[in-house]
Amino acid sequence: MNDLAPLLTPEGRALLDEVRGTDPAQELAVATRLRRDHPADLVSAALGQARLRQRAVAKFGTADAERMYFTPNGVEQSTRASVATYRARRFVELGVTSVADLCCGIGGDAIALARAGIRVLAVDRDPLTAAVARANAEALGLDGLVEVREADVSEVDVSAYGAVFVDPARRGGRGRIFDPEAYSPPLSWAVRAAATAPHAALKVAPGIPHEAVPDAAEAEWISDGGDVKEAVLWFGTEPGLVRATLLPGPRTLRSRGLPNPAVRPVGRYLYEPDGAVVRAHLVAEVAAEVGGGLVDETIAYVTSDEAHPTPYASAYEITDRLPFNVKRLKALLREREVGVLTVKKRGSAVEPEELRRKVKPQGPHSATVFLTRVAGAPTMLIGHPAN
Repeated sequence: MNDLAPLLTPEGRALLDEVRGTDPAQELAVATRLRRDHPADLVSAALGQARLRQRAVAKFGTADAERMYFTPNGVEQSTRASVATYRARRFVELGVTSVADLCCGIGGDAIALARAGIRVLAVDRDPLTAAVARANAEALGLDGLVEVREADVSEVDVSAYGAVFVDPARRGGRGRIFDPEAYSPPLSWAVRAAATAPHAALKVAPGIPHEAVPDAAEAEWISDGGDVKEAVLWFGTEPGLVRATLLPGPRTLRSRGLPNPAVRPVGRYLYEPDGAVVRAHLVAEVAAEVGGGLVDETIAYVTSDEAHPTPYASAYEITDRLPFNVKRLKALLREREVGVLTVKKRGSAVEPEELRRKVKPQGPHSATVFLTRVAGAPTMLIGHPAN
């Protein structure tokens, strides 16, 4: 889709309604029928938009996705609505009433900010992207709070806004960009932009090296439903603080500056910290919560002798510990009549699907096997989720 305007006409909107939910297998037949009464380009654009809306449901929910407009990159790179809503709530708690949303994309964050009652200037230099962001604000009835401007973010005066939010592009022609200075715009520019407002939030990749976090920033890693989504550098909050936030909830684990946990023998329980906790380097805080230690100094698995429920890690009761050996695992699973096998790994090169094919689990029972290292040795830990 290179031109949004035809889809915003009465004919375009009517077509979008007609092709909503079209099964991909039926697209050719639907397109052939609609082209009898509508321009071929408009039919193609409507069907393409319908596909994007179907993909966007996972991020935005059905009600919003079916009214919004998308580009392929916009669906891929936009913030999940639950994460954007959480971040908007944090801005509100900071007393922010206006935000300059730089590199706004299709407007996912601007929408969440406006729904929180915040006035937003949304800026993007790509004409189509800016047009989509504007259409989305209008489609959701938020255009009274969202001003969309097509411009280079480096040329926009944001001094009148209480906060700056920057979401730089982290994908290039060869895929994801890992060097923060290769973002567009670079992280160093975003940090300078953050200094122009009382508060700021910079969205960065969750794999950002901790040493790249500026001293003046608070670093927050966010997961949603157990999947790590992003990291955010906050300015005007608590410099030097590191936190992991788990959605839904939210539940937030704050750094306490604890030393690395000691390595200890595998106990009755194994704790798998949430990915945001691991990325934030807060495994020590989880170990302190459960009174445990590490199974290996290089592996983010915590073990203890007693059950201590924590929202920041999944707990498993361990029944068996074996040196890595596929034949022994296959025999044990056959003996236990395990047909549903969950394979998890940290510190192992073995692929879960490959192991599952080799052991061929069969039977009415279920089990979880952890492929990991214990005191440096390749090990299999077998168990099940703790109640």
